[in-house]
Amino acid sequence: MSKSYFDTDNNGHKPFELPGARPHYNPDRPGQVEHIFLDLSLDIPKKSYQGICSIRLLPIRNGIDRLTLDAVNLNIESVQVDDVPQNFDYDGEQLSIKLSEVTQIGKRLLIAIAYSVAKPQRGIYFIQPDKHYPNKPTQVWTQGEDEDSRFWFPCFDYPGQLSTSEIRVRVPNPLVAISNGELIDTTEDGDYKIYHWLQQQVHPTYLMTLAVGDFAEIQDEWKGKPVTYYVEKGREEDAKRSMGKTPRMIEFLSQKYGYPYPFPKYAQVCVDDFIFGGMENTSTTLLTDRCLLDERAALDNRNTESLVVHELAHQWFGDLVVIKHWSHAWIKEGMASYSEVMWTEQEYSLEEAAYYRFLEARRYISEDSSRYRRPMVTHVYREAIELYDRHIYEKGSCVYHMIRAQLGDELFWQAIQTFVQDNAHKTVETIDLLRAIEKATGHNLLFLFDQYVYRGGHPDFKVAYSWDGDAKLAKITVTQTQAAEDKNGSKDLFDLKIPIGFGYTQQEGKSEELGVKNNSKLTTPNSQLKTFVVRVNEREQSFYFPLENKPQYISFDVENNYLKTVALEYPIAELKAQLESDPNPISRIYAAEALTKKGGLEATKALSASLKNDPLWGVRVEVAKQLAKINLDQAFDGLVLGLKDKNAYVRRSVVEALAQIKTAESYKVVRGLLQKGDPSYYVEATASRVIGAIASANLEEKPKEDKVIKQLKGILEEKAGWNEVVRSGAIAGLAEFKTSEAALNLLLEYTKIGVPQPLRLATIRALGKISVGQSPVNLERILEKLAELAKETFFLTQVAVAAALGQMETPKAVGILRSLAEQTADGRVRRNAEEEISRVQKNIGSEKTLRQLREDFDQLKQQNQELRSRLENLEAKSK
Repeated sequence: MSKSYFDTDNNGHKPFELPGARPHYNPDRPGQVEHIFLDLSLDIPKKSYQGICSIRLLPIRNGIDRLTLDAVNLNIESVQVDDVPQNFDYDGEQLSIKLSEVTQIGKRLLIAIAYSVAKPQRGIYFIQPDKHYPNKPTQVWTQGEDEDSRFWFPCFDYPGQLSTSEIRVRVPNPLVAISNGELIDTTEDGDYKIYHWLQQQVHPTYLMTLAVGDFAEIQDEWKGKPVTYYVEKGREEDAKRSMGKTPRMIEFLSQKYGYPYPFPKYAQVCVDDFIFGGMENTSTTLLTDRCLLDERAALDNRNTESLVVHELAHQWFGDLVVIKHWSHAWIKEGMASYSEVMWTEQEYSLEEAAYYRFLEARRYISEDSSRYRRPMVTHVYREAIELYDRHIYEKGSCVYHMIRAQLGDELFWQAIQTFVQDNAHKTVETIDLLRAIEKATGHNLLFLFDQYVYRGGHPDFKVAYSWDGDAKLAKITVTQTQAAEDKNGSKDLFDLKIPIGFGYTQQEGKSEELGVKNNSKLTTPNSQLKTFVVRVNEREQSFYFPLENKPQYISFDVENNYLKTVALEYPIAELKAQLESDPNPISRIYAAEALTKKGGLEATKALSASLKNDPLWGVRVEVAKQLAKINLDQAFDGLVLGLKDKNAYVRRSVVEALAQIKTAESYKVVRGLLQKGDPSYYVEATASRVIGAIASANLEEKPKEDKVIKQLKGILEEKAGWNEVVRSGAIAGLAEFKTSEAALNLLLEYTKIGVPQPLRLATIRALGKISVGQSPVNLERILEKLAELAKETFFLTQVAVAAALGQMETPKAVGILRSLAEQTADGRVRRNAEEEISRVQKNIGSEKTLRQLREDFDQLKQQNQELRSRLENLEAKSK
């Protein structure tokens, strides 16, 4: 791939590469690994095991006298090749085997490495009860991605080597062991049982897995293949509720990808303390047990459904078709994320899928603007796990959708099916996807990849509209504002063909009079679009469109297929019409954002009507956020009505929005909701946080601090439950009282070991927020606690500590972060800690001054709001 593809100048964006980043390449291959066989015996109480790793290797060249394997912190006891002992060197990271006979092409080697492991740091995790968590289950599970398999067995640990695998493991009764492929044998051995699993399809080392526990086993099937859910006993109904759609998902993806599910079984194992949401090990996905939903959680939690289809999609994209190098991880992660969109479209609606894409785009754009900008394909990093970010997941999903939009549905699926069929059980790079597209469709999409994959960023559009009634011409001016930093703009410009639609609202049967036809996939009964396609490739361009009638609204990028940001500069009448009638939900959201910037009573009324009437809950969610930004009493009135919405997502968004309206009225509404309760855990959790945010604001009618703290303390004492969602909301509410020692004392209580893990992690993060207003003595207490917590080795605790320290405004936080970065065994924690150091340094400087200015400005806005609201009412009455 040409270096010219890479955009190394970020134009003011933070760089992705941190000090120490370097180019990474797959190592030279001494041969083809054909099979890996692990024969293990676990000693769970001692968090240790011993075993033999056997690797069958077919050399691909003569004369190799040394083999180098990845093996970190293993106790290597002996090495044999074809039953002959070999000399070896081991430095704690790599095992170098000096071959007694050099390799010969075609003569296979059987390498047998006897080794043991005690208290491993990564790769394999031992979970068991202790005095602090006596109810924790006894489990053992592995996690190989990206390069952690080397922590639990010796291997050539990179994705370019594919082999079959086998695991035989001895575990104590009544525990069961689940692994890749088929269970070919079980043997009783006194108080132990030996499980023997065989994976006959090739896969990389990072997808080899082992999960051990006393699980309940729920059996399902797809076309005769076992589909099994393993969960902690007593959670069988939660398992069915959370994973019961799996067989339908397998059927759906088998059809879409044009390749029947390729493995002998599909198991999903929910484990305790899992460090990710899920991991797509071949035929055996591991999931966090926090994804298991009870009835109430299922009201407004589709995250589990998305997680299940995401990991399932990897069985094709990632496991059947394997990336050759980590730099191409977007191929699998992007498609798995896009499969979440596809399933939403299949199971719910095209509109909900569009909103799902909108949220994915927003998460990527947030990372691009606040964290760093990078090409999706890059081999320059410190550790490969750094690549697993919003660029390869959410942006990757958006790129797949743009490919679909370019090709159309029929050709898109032909291309995807060609890609899967041509590369099944092989490794791929990004170029292989481009080749499959061209082979299946004849289309060359390198122009799209050059702009969105091989360089960083996306277009930021400003779109203005005006109407010339005499000439019957619509004028659209499009500016690519991302190019503004470059005088010429050519380097950052995007070259895209964008459809612009002119919308007409009318009574049924009136479309012929308007002389337009409906050519939009998403339609509403009273809306028609006349669409033109224009080439946008300059910093600023004006387009003129002859129309028979003045349009009611303008839809830029009809269907919203391109990844972008959009700022609309339309008259208020056109924005109102678009909010009400544009068939595309993303366009309606853009209109809501533009109306909010207009402000005023007319915009407020339009947004309030949309919050009440829009047919898609996702639009109502976004409208609630926008209403809160308008500093009028009427915005509050419109917002409160949203608390009656039947959709829990909308109610949650309304409560969240009320946090921006810090008045006595908003306090009363939220307090009333907390007293009454809500069917949704998340609505109650949000209300618990928001009441703290409102009560802690600097208002003349500020409720007494101790009253709200007492209420939040009551929630902490009484509302223990599913994943500690509600109590975590109360913790966030307490953190809003930044000058309160009583609130801090409560938080410190809930950082103690023994507190349920989700609640403890939420509290650790909250320490950073509450720290910014505390006295010097209390600030020292917080720092001491975080320094103590930073010494814990659990990955999620370290991430929470880094997040807390990053919110602080003291140089002492930098010292703890540096210590954490130096001592952690995890590259993600190290990167987080280093990024948070920069955040603290920024907080210490200009951010603190800006925050005070913002607080003063907020007070002025509050004082002016009542006068402005009255004025708007008077003007409305005089019309």
